[in-house]
Amino acid sequence: MSEEPNWKLKICCMGAGYVGGPTMAVIAKRCPEIRVCVVDISQKQIDAWNSATLPLYEPGLREVVDDCVNKNLFFSTDVEGEIQKADIVFISVNTPTKTQGIGAGRMANIKNCELCARTIAKVSSSPKIVVEKSTVPVRTAQAITRVLQSNDKGLDFQVLSNPEFLAEGTAIKDLMNPDRVLIGGQQTEAGLKAAETLVSVYAHWVPREQILTTNLWSSELSKLVANAFLAQRVSSINSISALCEATGADVQEISRAVGMDERIGKRFLQPSVGFGGSCFQKDILNLVYLCETYGLNECATYWNQVILMNDFQKKRFTEKVVANMFNTITGKKICMFGYAFKKDTGDVRETPSMFVLRDLLQEQAKIHVYDPEVKRDDMWAELDYTCGMNKENTPSLEASVVTATDPYEACDGAHAILVLTEWDVFKTYDYKKIYESMAKPAFVFDGRNLLDHAALRDIGYEVHAVGKPDPNNFTDL
Repeated sequence: MSEEPNWKLKICCMGAGYVGGPTMAVIAKRCPEIRVCVVDISQKQIDAWNSATLPLYEPGLREVVDDCVNKNLFFSTDVEGEIQKADIVFISVNTPTKTQGIGAGRMANIKNCELCARTIAKVSSSPKIVVEKSTVPVRTAQAITRVLQSNDKGLDFQVLSNPEFLAEGTAIKDLMNPDRVLIGGQQTEAGLKAAETLVSVYAHWVPREQILTTNLWSSELSKLVANAFLAQRVSSINSISALCEATGADVQEISRAVGMDERIGKRFLQPSVGFGGSCFQKDILNLVYLCETYGLNECATYWNQVILMNDFQKKRFTEKVVANMFNTITGKKICMFGYAFKKDTGDVRETPSMFVLRDLLQEQAKIHVYDPEVKRDDMWAELDYTCGMNKENTPSLEASVVTATDPYEACDGAHAILVLTEWDVFKTYDYKKIYESMAKPAFVFDGRNLLDHAALRDIGYEVHAVGKPDPNNFTDL
């Protein structure tokens, strides 16, 4: 079927990760007359997409893939062959923060995007529309365009920016019913025509008024700004959570009072142990670096404070655990409920749980982690990449961290439960049964304000929560 000549369009997506896979699956689902192929150099990744066990967990993804795979949706390692066939090529590869060299720790490394552009220029035998799907610094499209224009075949390539605005855990819902689709292109006749071609793809299911077209640079910057604004709200309410704990105010009552102001709104005003995921920190650091590059140092300092507040919140949570457990957790069994950075995903990139785990290990605690979706190998890979902690430089790592398959087993004999991911299932457990199996006093530290704290205290737990006053410290609540 892949050789049939009657496809309306042929799309190739370079990169079979968290963005490329789900996005292309939904395009294939909504556009049965368009051939969509996701390519990657990783045979393991492609094999997983073609198997019964997808390489990532996302509610609804399995059903969408099953509906389309080997019909108009394909996954392949034949990168060059699929590029040659395509009318539109999406670049959806990782753009990690640089770890060394100029801009290390802030600047996004667009090496993978450039390599994709060079491959497209090398193997193409016909003009193509090239779409930036990866989150990139402003004016990356200029670099991609220069690489593509260096082809020696006289081919014309139009470069568009089409940033993703997905939230992990609701990615399929976000793709099926997006708030908006943003497409940026050169404001030339050829650029506008290319943008309209991509508009026609999304218009299969997205109302035209929700498809925004801009110039390239506005589109590239919009993604960074959107994530910066969301992360800013999280850090803002987390800063207030610290003040609430000190004064006796309740951060959830504050959030409700503030959020009812329609100018502010209710979203992203839930306090937590901190934000995580692959986007927020990386994109803010990218924004900080851009501001510094253009001499806007006050702007850079402003946005960097969002990161500093997030770091403070994560550290503050661990310090609260140690302080309330008699200033020592050495040798104590600590149960961590949740390791993913948010519910309904197995993603552990920049997860706050990892930093809590690191700090608990430095305090020589014995840690049992229960998360319904996170894989142990992914925990170790991210811990090594982000925190530089691995089995070689931390010989006790393997023995000190147990990944439990049963929540009750994870709590058996534990001194404390730390709620770090807001999985709904955590609210359904028999906490009286758990309490009876724990060491006493039994502590709960709720980093998501997920559980019923009054009910837990009635059982006998000592409960501490983010932004909630401790009844032991106040007599006038």
